Amino acid sequence: MKLSWPIAVFYTFLCFFASGSFSSIENFHQPFPIIEPDPGHTKLRLSREGLEAIEKITTPIAAVAVIGPYRSGKSFTLNQLLSLSCDEGFGVGHMRDTKTKGIWVWGTPVEMDINGVRTSVFYLDTEGFESIGKSNVYDDRIFALAAVMSSVLIYNLPETIREADISRLSFAVELAEEFYGRVKGQDVAFEPAKLLWLIQRDFLQGKSVQEMVDEALRRVPNSNGDKNIDQVNQIRDSLAIMGDNSTAFSLPQPHLQRTKLCDMKDAELDPLYVKKREQLKEVVASIIRPKIVQGKSLNGKEFVSFLEQILDALNKGEIPSTGSLVEVFNKGILERCLKLYNERMAKLVLPMPGESLQKAHVENRQAAMNVFDEQHFGRHHAKKSVDKLDEEIEKVYKNIMLANEYQSSKLCEALYTRCEDKMDNLQVLRLPSMAKFNAGFIQCNQSFHGECVGPSKINYEKRMMKMLEKSKSSFIKDYNHRLFNWLVAFSLFMVVVGRFVIKFILVEIGAWILFIFLETYTRMFWSAESLYYNPMWHFIVATWETLVYSPILDLDRWAIPVFVMAVIFVVYWRCYGRRKHGPMLLLPMYSNPKDRHRTE
Repeated sequence: MKLSWPIAVFYTFLCFFASGSFSSIENFHQPFPIIEPDPGHTKLRLSREGLEAIEKITTPIAAVAVIGPYRSGKSFTLNQLLSLSCDEGFGVGHMRDTKTKGIWVWGTPVEMDINGVRTSVFYLDTEGFESIGKSNVYDDRIFALAAVMSSVLIYNLPETIREADISRLSFAVELAEEFYGRVKGQDVAFEPAKLLWLIQRDFLQGKSVQEMVDEALRRVPNSNGDKNIDQVNQIRDSLAIMGDNSTAFSLPQPHLQRTKLCDMKDAELDPLYVKKREQLKEVVASIIRPKIVQGKSLNGKEFVSFLEQILDALNKGEIPSTGSLVEVFNKGILERCLKLYNERMAKLVLPMPGESLQKAHVENRQAAMNVFDEQHFGRHHAKKSVDKLDEEIEKVYKNIMLANEYQSSKLCEALYTRCEDKMDNLQVLRLPSMAKFNAGFIQCNQSFHGECVGPSKINYEKRMMKMLEKSKSSFIKDYNHRLFNWLVAFSLFMVVVGRFVIKFILVEIGAWILFIFLETYTRMFWSAESLYYNPMWHFIVATWETLVYSPILDLDRWAIPVFVMAVIFVVYWRCYGRRKHGPMLLLPMYSNPKDRHRTE
């Protein structure tokens, strides 16, 4: 079947897009840029094309980076290590300007078996130092990035070691101090690159390369106390800590005609150079290790993510510093420690006493700090990360303290209101009882002190004390007056009951005596208050309290049911009791004339 021209074009485009050639790399057997300079040659940016080659790797990754001054043969050395010609491998320039811009990677990794682990080794070519048209900050960023991301850092130097080369190593020294100088027996959280001093020179007589390195790193005499020389010596002292982390190697010039090196085969090169080159390959292979971050080797995607973090940290600072990198590496650890603190503090039941909350804060903060101490990057510059963690913990703690104060205030306010309502109810008892008031007072006070907790307790205790004192004073002031009125009413009530209900004359007489005593006594002394100091009154009060309130019977609560039962009993006794059991002769009763006439 023959397709029309538009349909054929559509299918051609669809197949081209589906094949991946529209957006992906097909041939990885070539160099790719992974880091590029910005137009001003001051900052660096990622190149996604080269990173695609790395992201596809699923095995642990190791990187070998070559750094050094521009026009020092870095690209040619890398091609030699990869056994590639100049036409196949990294571009080699013979002009005065630098050929490599930023950082390039050879797209096809070298597969190696390192300690039983299949490892993909990438080789990185870096832009040379001190070329024209660049700032020192740019060179520092290239060096810092290569030092952090690589597993082996080959410092390629022509002829000899200069003071500028040593000064530039101060960044690598700080990395070694921060990340590599850990207590033996612990997992290395971050392992910086192994440093390989590679010195290429035309002469091999005299001192060995190791002797040259040792001499270059020897302290400079400073009898006059020059501050600049002190700084130089400080770097030299620091370099001593790298110890086993550095190796020195010499490589003779491959040929006198350096501009024609790319056109020469091994047979045309200096035999000593070829021999030393093979030894260099063995040395590099012996010191390569997978890139370790937080005790874990990185695969392709993790390596790219790691690279993004480093680049972001370097671009933020005007001058690359170990401290800024430490902060980036510690960011994830800091977040985990803060999460640990939050989770532990979230388990606390609020409100709680301020001392208990403070104690929990100190314990949980220490637990978070212990985890940070075990996992953090760096030793010296990590203090900034510790301060950051402490600052974040304090922010969380302040919020928890505010929540504790709110919950404490809410709880204590509810308890205070409940006690206040209870005191108000005790003020208006139907049958006033000092014993019941005191029992309610004590119960309310105890429940408040037992249940009200937290920072608001002190303020509410003061309010509670004032309220209780005021309630008690008011109750005592009204108590005697109400009791006196109740006794007067009770005496009159008993007169009626004795006269018309139960018709017991002694009950009526006793009620009249009580009524006359109360009314006469108060009239004689002109006030009821004078009565309250009389021993007889105290006896009456004690009797009243015994009848009205006890742990067994609260007459105020059961007054109506008791009254109803009493009425039922009296009605029953009046209607049926006398007929069935006859008249009760315990007390003299009123005699009815009609009853007497019927009897006669």
